[in-house]
Amino acid sequence: MRIVLIGQAAFGAKTLEALLERGENVVAVYTPPGKPGGKPDPTKDAALARNLPVFEPAGYKSDETFSQYVELKPDLTVLAFVTDIIPARYFQAASSGAICYHPSILPRHRGSSAINWAVIMGDTKTGLTIYWPDGGIDTGPILLRKEIPIQQHDTTGSLYFNQLFPMGVDAIMESVDLIKAGRAPRIPQEEAGATYEPPCTDKVAGIDWSKSGQEVYNLVRGCDPQPGAFALWKGEKTRFFGAGYRKETGGPTAGTLTAIDGAGIHVALSGGTMTVSKVRGAGGKVSGAEWAAEKGAHVGERFDVAPSAPTNLRIG
Repeated sequence: MRIVLIGQAAFGAKTLEALLERGENVVAVYTPPGKPGGKPDPTKDAALARNLPVFEPAGYKSDETFSQYVELKPDLTVLAFVTDIIPARYFQAASSGAICYHPSILPRHRGSSAINWAVIMGDTKTGLTIYWPDGGIDTGPILLRKEIPIQQHDTTGSLYFNQLFPMGVDAIMESVDLIKAGRAPRIPQEEAGATYEPPCTDKVAGIDWSKSGQEVYNLVRGCDPQPGAFALWKGEKTRFFGAGYRKETGGPTAGTLTAIDGAGIHVALSGGTMTVSKVRGAGGKVSGAEWAAEKGAHVGERFDVAPSAPTNLRIG
């Protein structure tokens, strides 16, 4: 079976390596075009190291790019971390179609920040989906889904790197086996329960201290490691990482520093206290205690509300 891989970053590279280790016939690799002076993409590096043809189209809409793809005579196209919009004709041109990895239990959390939103919105489980793309944004029939619980301490980073990344590579291999055996299902995505959220950027990462403690903590976890949930400290955007939360009653106004110690800074929330082990301001990421010393922060002082805090955000 002739396989074309479209992907990028470490996930694309690991998927390529796994396919080749199994003896699959990968005939070409597509990656985003590199930026002048930027770091080489790991997927591109992995392909070149194995003497595979690499294509870096600026986009997939041109007839020239499509004709080049058709000349490869693909039986299956594997999408492993793709941020481009790829027209449906690419998937139809491969004799066995195309499969795509998405880190959520589709149809919930369609879009580019699926893991972030599962944590931010307080989901108790998430997972991954391998589906047959049809040209829509994370639409198309389901081939397989896998679920994992979201623990109270999980962040977007821990869910992805510790679980959804390695599970995703394995799920793609499992899917290829099902396709080769002629047993791969095409289960229609049910639209009931479908959600689509915006990219998790600073437009949604500002902390609103009037929210419940659990909601603030979920936002901090969901924005860790990127973009980093933030508040303002004396006008400076200040981001929180490595947070913990304990429920408490009473206490100071939310956003107030209640303690500074080796565990980090402790910040009052509505209904609890959040401990933040790492803080990033203008000078880079440091421990909470180091940040407090650098800024001359004292117990009893209070963070301001971030100007972008989405006080009325209701999604999904």
